[in-house]
Amino acid sequence: MNFMPQRFWGVARAPLAAPADHPLVNYGRIGVLLVNLGTPDGTSYWPMRRYLKEFLSDRRVIEANSVVWWLILNMVVLTKRPFTSGEAYRSVWNSERDESPLRTITRSQSDKIGALLARDPRIEVDWAMRYGNPSIKSRLEALQEKGCDRILIFPLYPQYSAATSATACDKTFDALKEMRWQPAIRVVPPYFEDPDYIDALASSTKARIAALDFEPEVVISSFHGLPRSYTDAGDPYYCHCAKTVRLLGDALGWSENRLLLTFQSRFGSAEWLQPYTADTIADLAQRGVKRVAVMTPGFSSDCIETLEEMGIQGAEIFLENGGEKFAALPCLNDSNESIDTLTTIVKRELSGWVDF
Repeated sequence: MNFMPQRFWGVARAPLAAPADHPLVNYGRIGVLLVNLGTPDGTSYWPMRRYLKEFLSDRRVIEANSVVWWLILNMVVLTKRPFTSGEAYRSVWNSERDESPLRTITRSQSDKIGALLARDPRIEVDWAMRYGNPSIKSRLEALQEKGCDRILIFPLYPQYSAATSATACDKTFDALKEMRWQPAIRVVPPYFEDPDYIDALASSTKARIAALDFEPEVVISSFHGLPRSYTDAGDPYYCHCAKTVRLLGDALGWSENRLLLTFQSRFGSAEWLQPYTADTIADLAQRGVKRVAVMTPGFSSDCIETLEEMGIQGAEIFLENGGEKFAALPCLNDSNESIDTLTTIVKRELSGWVDF
């Protein structure tokens, strides 16, 4: 730690020295923390149960009556769902690393962004999960130990929702409550209409479709669903998703009939944002559409919802209803387009802390 000369009434004084027993304090560095949704540590019952309990106990995710939901969650959901969810995760699990694809890809995104920003030795890039490991708290503490007294939190959700972006911030602020010396915090805003993000989606979509052995008649742009009541209460998520699709359609030069907006992953019996992806896939096949591709621009990384729900379940629904060719297009993941976009956003949001 450096101590600067002090002035009292204009007279220079000797540098102040810390007491001999003063603890070592690292400071002066800048952290960037990428935050994704979460992942279980394994596919067996207990890791899945721990993950699902943390996820489904979040009041940002489930806004039902807390007493009633506690009974449903602990007496019904957590006795059955860990088995079915574990089976779904096993179908897409990264067996080589023994981890979910989401963990693999998020780590790679962090490593690649860190490499691009390594020109400034003050910057440290890390990653965390809102649910599961590594936790937000553990990575904030690790960044602080490395001397990061300014940290940029980057929720990896292009479209804002209280159930995603806000709960990542909640967990961040919960960790800050326990810190004696809090770092200064910035949060990356939603980037659903960011030109670099739209260009990356358009470029990736063109390349992914060109690599197929068929030309899709319709491309479905599927986003994770949200209860309708959440948007009625003021959540901007639907509007963000709709604008992303409109801008992407403009960038691709496609009509509204070629690029459809839908919502997947409905849970429970309440009304969710519509149209539902599964129903749309079945309806297209029943109406004679033979070739369909699904993209998921609301996910920054491939995960259970994109690989299993769309790639496996979506294909089964389409083929069972008379379709012939179906493809689930990969997310941006850790592609060059993705890393360039995310790095550009990080640089912009670090402005004033770092001069690039």
